[in-house]
Amino acid sequence: FSDRIPMRPILLEEQFLDCCDCLTRTCRRRKELKARTVWLGHPEKCEEKYPNNGFKNQKYNFFTFVPGVLYQQFKFFLNLYFLVVACSQFLPALKIGYLYTYWAPLGFVLAVTMVREAVDEVRRYQRDKEMNSQLYSKLTVRGTCFLFSLLIPADMIFLRTSEKAGSCFIRTDQLDGETDWKLKVAVVCTQRLPALGDLFSINAYVYAQKPQLDIHSFEGNFTREDSDPQIHESLNIENTLWASTVVASGTVIGVVIYTGKETRSVLNTSSPKNKVGLLDLELNRLTKALFLAQVVLAVVMVALQGFVGPWFRNLFRFIVLFSYIIPISLRVNLDMGKSAYGWMIMKDENIPGTVVRTSTIPEELGRLVYLLTDKTGTLTQNEMIFKRLHLGTVSYGTDTMDEIQSHILQSYAQVSDPPPPPTTAPKAAAPKVRKSVSSRIHEAVKAIALCHNVTPVYESRGVNGETESAAAEADQDFSDDNRTYQASSPDEVALVQWTESVGLTLVNRDLTSLQLKTPAGQILTYYILQIFPFTSESKRMGIIIREETSGEITFYMKGADVAMASIVQYNDWLEEECGNMAREGLRTLVVAKKSLSEEQYTDFENRYNQAKLSIHDRAMKVSAVVESLERELELLCLTGVEDQLQADVRPTLELLRNAGIKIWMLTGDKLETATCIAKSSHLVSRSQDIHVFRPVSNRGEAHLELNAFRRKHDCALVISGDSLEVCLRYYEHEFVELACQCPAVVCCRCSPTQKAQIVHLLKQHTDNRTCAIGDGGNDVSMIQAADCGIGIEGKEGKQASLAADFSITQFKHIGRLLMVHGRNSYKRSAALGQFVMHRGMIISTMQAVFSSIFYFASVPLYQGFLMVGYSTIYTMFPVFSLVLDQDVKPEMALLYPELYKDLTKGRSLSFKTFLIWVLISIYQGGILMYGALLLFESEFVHVVAISFTALILTELLMVALNIRTWHWLMVLAEFLSLGCYVASLAFLNEYFDLAFITTPAFLWKVTAMTVISCLPLYIIKYLKRKFSPPSYSKLSS
Repeated sequence: FSDRIPMRPILLEEQFLDCCDCLTRTCRRRKELKARTVWLGHPEKCEEKYPNNGFKNQKYNFFTFVPGVLYQQFKFFLNLYFLVVACSQFLPALKIGYLYTYWAPLGFVLAVTMVREAVDEVRRYQRDKEMNSQLYSKLTVRGTCFLFSLLIPADMIFLRTSEKAGSCFIRTDQLDGETDWKLKVAVVCTQRLPALGDLFSINAYVYAQKPQLDIHSFEGNFTREDSDPQIHESLNIENTLWASTVVASGTVIGVVIYTGKETRSVLNTSSPKNKVGLLDLELNRLTKALFLAQVVLAVVMVALQGFVGPWFRNLFRFIVLFSYIIPISLRVNLDMGKSAYGWMIMKDENIPGTVVRTSTIPEELGRLVYLLTDKTGTLTQNEMIFKRLHLGTVSYGTDTMDEIQSHILQSYAQVSDPPPPPTTAPKAAAPKVRKSVSSRIHEAVKAIALCHNVTPVYESRGVNGETESAAAEADQDFSDDNRTYQASSPDEVALVQWTESVGLTLVNRDLTSLQLKTPAGQILTYYILQIFPFTSESKRMGIIIREETSGEITFYMKGADVAMASIVQYNDWLEEECGNMAREGLRTLVVAKKSLSEEQYTDFENRYNQAKLSIHDRAMKVSAVVESLERELELLCLTGVEDQLQADVRPTLELLRNAGIKIWMLTGDKLETATCIAKSSHLVSRSQDIHVFRPVSNRGEAHLELNAFRRKHDCALVISGDSLEVCLRYYEHEFVELACQCPAVVCCRCSPTQKAQIVHLLKQHTDNRTCAIGDGGNDVSMIQAADCGIGIEGKEGKQASLAADFSITQFKHIGRLLMVHGRNSYKRSAALGQFVMHRGMIISTMQAVFSSIFYFASVPLYQGFLMVGYSTIYTMFPVFSLVLDQDVKPEMALLYPELYKDLTKGRSLSFKTFLIWVLISIYQGGILMYGALLLFESEFVHVVAISFTALILTELLMVALNIRTWHWLMVLAEFLSLGCYVASLAFLNEYFDLAFITTPAFLWKVTAMTVISCLPLYIIKYLKRKFSPPSYSKLSS
């Protein structure tokens, strides 16, 4: 066994930073994945070194944290610009004011960001450490063992199990999203060894192909060299135990073949990326526009000077002088705002248990156009309940199951006394006799109880013995309470549990027989002669059984209605009833049978075995032989099983659809199941058509099918992962364009990599914001690829919720998360960002007016503390209090989801709104500066006093103008800032003439200027609200 089974944190990071990817690849070329030979019990024979085994969700390590965070900050134009401006102040020729006025705000921004990133990173590290510190059994020559955890830690070949049959069930929900249990088979040679310790005494090895992405295939060989002749066994997917799957029955022993980043689960997971919100990108564009305006303004100033003297130096001094056009406090305010929104989301009592794991993108929740959701465990609970049995003339629902129970009781009471004589199978030409309802129910229930792949399991009651065999032979409790069923599909379990509830119980099953218990307690034994498993191509499964007492041979078959309709005898009700059940959201199965004579079966068996041995076209020949049997089957019944939806899925999906969000369901499940859930969850509305994309394998087929789909209008699309891959290979642009026009899209049989690929396609082709929501390990790639990833803590574990940006406990919470918190976060950040820009533009306008009047001198209007105070204690609290503003009450946002459509258009922050703020800033800055120059007395110091005081009052009044819903903290912030300014006047002798600012002249001049700068805007706002109110104000009024 490999020494790497205990999981531990990976210390060396695989990836450095986006910008350094090229350098990293050059310096540390990715190790080529190779096939390998692993010797049992002899790790010293392995010459290659393989990667450590562990989960890693961290973005940085100890060495890359500081450079990584700095790079993420300075890749934004805003921060890079301020770094350059701050550095320029070390040059005496360019120095404008005090160093701290430039370096203090920049340092504060970086400190806040680093602390926030460090907290996020420590949380990720702790979560990874918790996962990686789990201990697993490790078999050594000395025979010591630790407790074996159910989660498989690395990719292994299955050598041995405590189950007698030499097989066990595993759950793969963390890998492919399906909670169906998969049957795995141990290597025959090692399973037959007498004792566990013999694994070390044999000379054997496993050859495994190089690590690959495909989780559904594997090729390898097992070789034992010390036997005569040598034993060679071919290994396939049935002999593997992939990492992140869970052992559902017994204990397993395996040899590790792939670890760490070479495991299937890690290969199918993308590494975490730094996500940047759309609002941040928009603000970045606006800051570039402001920088351009700043340079133009500086050039105009130098030109008006006549380019005299060292004009180039003067140009740079003007650029530094007008640097307040781009406010450094923009990032601080926005980052603190994001943290506030995260705190509000986590404190919302209506969505308990919600966790914000990435605090940089809450505004994304308000801009989503595409929602990509998993099915199993996200929309559904994956709990099947038997709802309907239809026999053609009579239908039984949940309220009439007791009638079936009494019929079964009655029919088995007749059977038990006297026992029936052995009968031969009726010939095809025999006249049809109309059966009684009781016998038809008996036949149907018996068929459902026999035609399946379900195994009853009883928990072992023995104490932990010394040896493996002792545990296996331990006393078992065969009572009904101790029985659980295992199967590769939850539908099958639901059917068998239902037959138990009506009196016919499956009590035992092995590879050759199964036993049923009648209501009277009698055990009936049936021998399994052949079994034809369900495949996505055949859409049906069959079983041939021989009854022990009578020797009768019967071929039972069940499957989807589309596959069974042509196989069963003519009837006039099947299609109609299947449609009725599907409309109720039930998953339907058609059950049929055919009695076989001994000669018929012998002939079939010979042909079947011959087909199985053929080398060429084996699958085709085998299916042809089976199809020869699938003719004129007697239709027994139609069953309806309900996959229970999560709480409030239907109203939530309706809410999202009304909000203009297009929903795509990406699932690893079967096409029929996915279509059924799409209907029952109202993902596809009742009136909508569904276009099922036919399976395509080449360019020509894809072209024809896309043309057929193009002719359909307003219909939902259902497509399988294989067909999707073909379409994307040849007609990527055309397919995405058509799919984006659909009201809903369902992709079934999707691998984790395909899910992420679909997200990338939507981002690439539509420029709209995407959100992915899932609950299993197979959804991690999709969640990390989307602009906004939401994980649900569910039955499939915490892997998705840990990798997501937001973690919720129920699907229904997404409605409030988007409609209320998404709306508020986006609207508040847009208002906050533009207001902070306004704050910088107004003071730059005043500086420009001041310089142009005083012979274009590059002299600052306000110096030192006034500039620092202006963007901090004097205006910070009221401006930041905009994060408490809301335009619509939460109840109203949920009642009218149509309001959300406006947000996706991005009208709250656009070039149009930005230009309005620019005009406001120019108007107010001009009024304040010209007013101060017109009204100033004898000394220049009065200009500073009047203009600065009027500026502070104007900013406070502008905050009040922008607030839509007042909060008591907003009022407090306004008065607190005003109080701070008035109090500080006493200490600012350097800037203000205290004797002047206490005179009535000062007060009336300041008041007059403030009124002139703000009153027109208040009037415009009133008129706009009266004659052209926004949609939300119509509702709130």
